[in-house]
Amino acid sequence: MDSESAALHFISPGALSNESVFDEYAADPRFQRLQTELRSWLFVGARSGGTTRAHSLTAEEEDALTDRTKPGHHYFGEQVFNSAQEIPVERKLKYLKVWITDCAPWLDMFDQERHFGLQVPILAQGSSAVFHALLAVGARTAERQGNIAGFRDSLGLYSQAIASLTSSLNTKEPNVVVAACLLCVLEMMSVSPRDWRKHVEGCAALFVASGINGFSGGLLQAVFWCYARMDLCGAIIADGAESTVMPIDKWALLSTIPASRPDMLHEIKAIFREQGLRVPDMYANYAVYLCARTCDLLSRHIRCVELGEENGCTGESFEGEWNDVWTDLQEWLSERPQAMLPVDIEAASAEKAPFPHIFFAHWAAISSNQLYHTACILLLDIKPTTETEIYRGTYYSRLWHARRIVGISLTNPHAGCINNAIQPLYVAGKLFTHPDEQNIIVNLIDSIEARTGWGSRWRIKDLKAAWGYPRGA
Repeated sequence: MDSESAALHFISPGALSNESVFDEYAADPRFQRLQTELRSWLFVGARSGGTTRAHSLTAEEEDALTDRTKPGHHYFGEQVFNSAQEIPVERKLKYLKVWITDCAPWLDMFDQERHFGLQVPILAQGSSAVFHALLAVGARTAERQGNIAGFRDSLGLYSQAIASLTSSLNTKEPNVVVAACLLCVLEMMSVSPRDWRKHVEGCAALFVASGINGFSGGLLQAVFWCYARMDLCGAIIADGAESTVMPIDKWALLSTIPASRPDMLHEIKAIFREQGLRVPDMYANYAVYLCARTCDLLSRHIRCVELGEENGCTGESFEGEWNDVWTDLQEWLSERPQAMLPVDIEAASAEKAPFPHIFFAHWAAISSNQLYHTACILLLDIKPTTETEIYRGTYYSRLWHARRIVGISLTNPHAGCINNAIQPLYVAGKLFTHPDEQNIIVNLIDSIEARTGWGSRWRIKDLKAAWGYPRGA
């Protein structure tokens, strides 16, 4: 696929119309104008074919990120004092602190090397686009958390980041994709989640055009998986109507691609498992990948059944693919490295609590285990109708998986993981019928938005509708 075809592939029909409004920020004409401008420029960058390198940064490239002739804090100070002059220095420093304390831990939760917390601020010292994008995410987070009254600094920083980014789209610097991904995070904090696909399309086009994927290594790999988790959330929100924006076969490109899809999937699994045993983060990313494969199969199955699309999701072909994904998920569970295992488990009980207590020490273990259970529920929703013994047992109970999703969130309130729990909690929450259980889930989802500023309460309305409550109840 050439760069122009790659860019056009990601333009959704009707993506430029029928926008939803998440809050008053999303309704701001300036924000909407900047959104359209950024999206257009990202497609221009993807069509140009001149964007970021597909491989990891070399040591020499990483050294070149900053001017080593000056102390780093002096160089960063110049950015703070010389950028976005309309915003006082003390507020920019506040947003930088919010980035370090709130934003980066969430973005780094699948990355023990902490590229967003450590490497991205270094990159920002020499990149106006990354610097302003970083501050814009920090400012928007502070605004959503209610820590700032009367300021809309994130819009000014967002605008400056776009202006800086467009001047470097024809370069091969890593700042292009890093800044684009950060601005995608800001947009997804600010618009209706049902419009999320529109806001990851530009990033997806850039990644595909430049060959960046889950095995790129280093900073670019970390940025890819940050994007991938957003793309996966959008696919779960689509509820089977659409798969991920970036096709799943572009998520893990290999230097030598096997001729057949089964061989390709087998080699991808082998690489994930081999790397995951050495670096637990990659094993967690494997759960993201498997959940995305599940969403892809769900979407193709629904289009086949409901729209008559001839895509192979019928009969033995569908059952074979379903069993392949299910087997890979159960192998993910049974072969987890030590870091991905819970350090404490207490079973649910009617007397103590309706949900199990499942505590993890490793950040990435929290969300990856939730995604495993989420993928199992989604697969069991489309389980082949063949009546065999293989479809019986604990792991084939959707409610068992649902209880563990809720239990994990109740037990692990890490700020970097609760944002990513919103969609798993919705998938799980639909299965509960007792008011006490439903209230626990509602309070849990409500607390996520109150604590992080990341929009979650809209899912409470969806759950109440699924539970059969009257509108507005």
